[in-house]
Amino acid sequence: MAPKKQESGNTNVQAKQNFEKDLKVLASQANNDTWSRWALQQAATYGRVAALITLTAVYANVSALTLSPVYGQIAADRLHRYVVWTGLFVGWAGNLALRRLLPVRTITLLPLIASYIPVLQFYLFTFSDFFGVDHGPAITEALTLFPLVVVSSSCVADIWEEADLSSLPSSIASSAPGLLSFSLFKYTETIFLRQLIEQIGSSFMQTRVALEFALAATYSVIGRSQLLILAIPAFLHAYFYNTHLMTEYATVSLNNTLNANGWSLVDRWESNTGYISVLDSHENGFRVMRCDHSLLGGEWLRFGRTIVAEPVYSVFVQLEAIRLVQVPGKVPDNEARALNIGLGIGTTPSALIAHGIDTTIVEIDPVVHKFATKYFGLPSNHTAVIQDAVSWSQQNAPSLRKQFDYIVHDVFTGGAEPVDLFTDTFLKRLRSMLKPTGVIVINYAGDFTLPPLSIVVNTIRGIFPSCRIFRENEAPSKESVEEAGRDFDNVMIFCTKNSDKITFRRPMDADMLKSLSRKQFLVPEHEVPLSAFSPREEVGILRANETDKLAKWHDQSALRHWDVMRFVMPSEVWNHW
Repeated sequence: MAPKKQESGNTNVQAKQNFEKDLKVLASQANNDTWSRWALQQAATYGRVAALITLTAVYANVSALTLSPVYGQIAADRLHRYVVWTGLFVGWAGNLALRRLLPVRTITLLPLIASYIPVLQFYLFTFSDFFGVDHGPAITEALTLFPLVVVSSSCVADIWEEADLSSLPSSIASSAPGLLSFSLFKYTETIFLRQLIEQIGSSFMQTRVALEFALAATYSVIGRSQLLILAIPAFLHAYFYNTHLMTEYATVSLNNTLNANGWSLVDRWESNTGYISVLDSHENGFRVMRCDHSLLGGEWLRFGRTIVAEPVYSVFVQLEAIRLVQVPGKVPDNEARALNIGLGIGTTPSALIAHGIDTTIVEIDPVVHKFATKYFGLPSNHTAVIQDAVSWSQQNAPSLRKQFDYIVHDVFTGGAEPVDLFTDTFLKRLRSMLKPTGVIVINYAGDFTLPPLSIVVNTIRGIFPSCRIFRENEAPSKESVEEAGRDFDNVMIFCTKNSDKITFRRPMDADMLKSLSRKQFLVPEHEVPLSAFSPREEVGILRANETDKLAKWHDQSALRHWDVMRFVMPSEVWNHW
């Protein structure tokens, strides 16, 4: 009987061992399952944080872009970051208070706020004159974007409470969420702004207001609730009333509003330099092209067109005087080549082409080129380069050395110039592309009371040995300048590569292209003495690595330009874009 007892004992021991082994396996599986669930929960937490921060950063960029047609991009950006930063701080610091005060979950408010921002913007834009350009953008964003940033930041802080940071030292764990969140916000804001500018207008969904509603719809995925039904009126308002939406119905509605003010919209679209539109003034009989809160040029409709159109602004006719500059060995027009940096409505290059000059146009904005061709009669027999002039010149200056008889440099939009196009580096490239007997004219829209104009003039004169400087209009009196607080005008600098004094030949009938405007304005009259500019020793020149020297004056220049534009066209036209 003993062997049977021993066998029974061995069986019990083995069963116990198997049982313990099974328990260990189950415990291990439980630990693995617990760790997997923890990892998934943490990944979901960080994913929600990243998604919410990215949405807010993109919406902040779109908000600033939406303000630019009414205030100009520089004015829209000027106080934008302070509105955003304040909203981020208030939301982060007040997340607990919001949770206690609100009868609903904080995150469920985000889709509603995002949906109604375009509605509020639509009505707030009509008060732009009352708010003024100094504070109008900040006031508008304080009532629209600021609440969205506050609630978004508060929600991010709430979500971070679900993150397990127990493995970190307490000092780091307490500060890490805030630092990481702000760093991610700044990074995504910078990256997506660059992408927005490059891609805006590529499709209907990549236009300003459409993007706002697309972002609102994305917020609704994160903050799903029964409250979403309250967003329906915002979408209905956009479809039926918001003229800023790029739909056919909205365009008809916009024209009804503009017609009541004596204007009509011919066409519009959004592009990499801003909101581009073509408008007709029925009362005055002219057509203009608009870029955000600036005009790129205009032509008279009432006088018709013979060879070329009659421009509204004489500066573009005076730029054509580049052909009248007397230089030795001048070639006839049909053998000459011209380079035009910047297009606008195409007044100057159209005239050069009409004279038989082989003309190359470098324009960064494809919509500007399309509208100039379609609505302002830009001839098709030219070489079009749709690229930014800086990169184009870097790539092509060596192969185009001494190729052009004429270079017209005419770039300006929104109250400030593209700074890189006035540096000594860029201008030296243009000089290298100019023939020894060639002529260049540079149009700079600037304020005589601010340093940037003197900086640019000094830079140009340091590269081209002989220059003469003219302004579009007669210089105002000292009293007028003091009263207005500005002396803003188009300034044309004619230069050559030799040191001979620049002279203009007397124009002939053929130079006029059967144009009344050219008979009156072709030859520049209002020459500006060098004494009107600050000396180089005082303000310096613009070098490629010192562009802040000019950029820091952009705010003041843009604010003054806004006032000029409000005088040129009525506020209703600017506000109802």
